[in-house]
Amino acid sequence: MELSVKQKLNAYARLMRIDRPIGTLLLLWPCLMALILAAQGMPDIKVLIIFVCGVVVMRACGCIINDYADRKLDAHVERTQMRPLVSGEVSVKEALSLFVILGLVAFSLVLFLNTLVVKLSVVGIILTILYPFMKRVTNMPQMFLGIVWSWSIPMAYAAQLGYVPVEAWWLFAANWCWTVAYDTMYAMVDRDDDLKVGIKSTAILFGQYDRQWIGLFQLAALGCFMMAGWSAERGLFYALGLVTFVAFSSYQQWLIYGRERAPCFKAFLNNNWAGFALFVALSADYYM
Repeated sequence: MELSVKQKLNAYARLMRIDRPIGTLLLLWPCLMALILAAQGMPDIKVLIIFVCGVVVMRACGCIINDYADRKLDAHVERTQMRPLVSGEVSVKEALSLFVILGLVAFSLVLFLNTLVVKLSVVGIILTILYPFMKRVTNMPQMFLGIVWSWSIPMAYAAQLGYVPVEAWWLFAANWCWTVAYDTMYAMVDRDDDLKVGIKSTAILFGQYDRQWIGLFQLAALGCFMMAGWSAERGLFYALGLVTFVAFSSYQQWLIYGRERAPCFKAFLNNNWAGFALFVALSADYYM
């Protein structure tokens, strides 16, 4: 299939999910929160720019390796049938080449930071490569994704402080729990298709108790966010952010009540606003 340059670039963009920024945003909010907490307000501008760029590039890397791992399964899942690797718009060789290039770009960014960040970044890229294959070997790939999705937090503290304090691991735990919760909502969208093709997920593992487990992870995330704020001696505005997080979580529970595809996907997307609210509240807590 011959594609024009414009069509090929469009296919690459879709492979990197540039047209669907939700994943980038969900990765960005906790990373920015970590930088703000580590800096006790405004992080170093160089560090901030590197991490924002790194989030964008690494999310693209994650999408590419995920589509490579799932290329033979995506054709059987309603939501993923038109992905570029499935449709043939992008070849396997092109996808892997793009992954390597972006991976090198991401690694070159951290070379401007200290040695600890560089070491943590190597672990991060290994975790990113491993995640897509977890769906074959465990019923809890969302729990592995939670580690991948939270790895920027210790990296941010290391970049800003040169070490990773206990406070960082409270934020890490909070984001891990939150990621498991919202990615289980995401997995609920594909549950019927995943059962047919043999993809594993917490949505399948939790079964009829999926909403209850999501609620428990949301509650645990709230508790860990509270501990992170307490460790950093945050005040009223951050507390208001936590209240907003509870409100969004309650709304998401209402959306997933009937376990229908569209509302479950809407609940997943709504987590962007929960993360944005926490970020704004934390920022306001320092500046107001």
